[in-house]
Amino acid sequence: MEFPLVMAIWKLAPALAAGNTIIIKVAETTPLTALYLGKLCNEAGIPPGVVNFTPGFGETAGAALAAHKRVDKVAFTGETSTGKLVMKAAAENLNRVTLELGGKSPSIVFDDADIDNAVTWHQIGLFLNQGQCCCASSRIYVHEKVYDQFMEKTVKATKSRKVGDPFTEVDQGPQQNEQQFKKVLELIESGKKSGADLVTGGGRIGNTGYYVQPTIFGNVNDNARIAREEIFGPCMQVAKFKELDDVVRRANDTEYGLAAGLFTRDVNKVNAITRQLKAGTVWVNCYDIFDASIPFGGYKQSGIGREKGEYALENYMQVKAVVQNMEAYKGWY
Repeated sequence: MEFPLVMAIWKLAPALAAGNTIIIKVAETTPLTALYLGKLCNEAGIPPGVVNFTPGFGETAGAALAAHKRVDKVAFTGETSTGKLVMKAAAENLNRVTLELGGKSPSIVFDDADIDNAVTWHQIGLFLNQGQCCCASSRIYVHEKVYDQFMEKTVKATKSRKVGDPFTEVDQGPQQNEQQFKKVLELIESGKKSGADLVTGGGRIGNTGYYVQPTIFGNVNDNARIAREEIFGPCMQVAKFKELDDVVRRANDTEYGLAAGLFTRDVNKVNAITRQLKAGTVWVNCYDIFDASIPFGGYKQSGIGREKGEYALENYMQVKAVVQNMEAYKGWY
């Protein structure tokens, strides 16, 4: 429930603050959260017609909105492939577009890092929301000197995760829908065939529901599908590195650029590497820390524009120049 609500609010709040009316196309797989938000908008006294919620499928309702001549601005959150379709449709009317798309975010753990801290944050960075998070730390590069230590502690923490009914006290619920569930399992199978070490997990849980075992692959090759494609599920990829320059190059070797993580006690290293990483957000000695004032968005195929903070307001405003000839007012004042 949290993510569909957050994705709507990140657009709704700045658009309203800038004085716009809004149509929110509700995701077909998560309609109830947004529709309840519409109910709350009515209760809050927002005038009729200012905030509108439209359920429907992407290829019909979504496509119609993106291409509509009376829509002045399109904002989309979702897969990169769908974002490209939205942008093409909006281009017919030269509509402005902001896109918050996919990611394959790297996180680098140096040998001087607090390993226990790194392990704790990567449990959040990867497994948050069943791994269904666009900025998930899905490519973790660990210095060869601390690789075994990191893996031992990460495996222990991962095996202790409780998976089950999300309406009970658990760490992980099911994948959101059958299509995504099958995609995650298919990519996990590809990981098994890639030569990577399947350290824990690697399959579904039970025969009912879309539950996937929290999974870790070690010694992952950078060219493997699990290292290149966004999995959007509870599947962690870990690889070794030795040299600083090499790991920065590998971290940037992706079509995405949404987020990155960096774990080290060396502030000079932090200052140097954060400037080199091609990512919209870089978390240092932490991960998935959000605030309404911190801009969020990506480089490359992770999107266009930024959400949250003052940057979000710019998405929903236009600059207008008004030039007046004051001579024309003579005699009137």
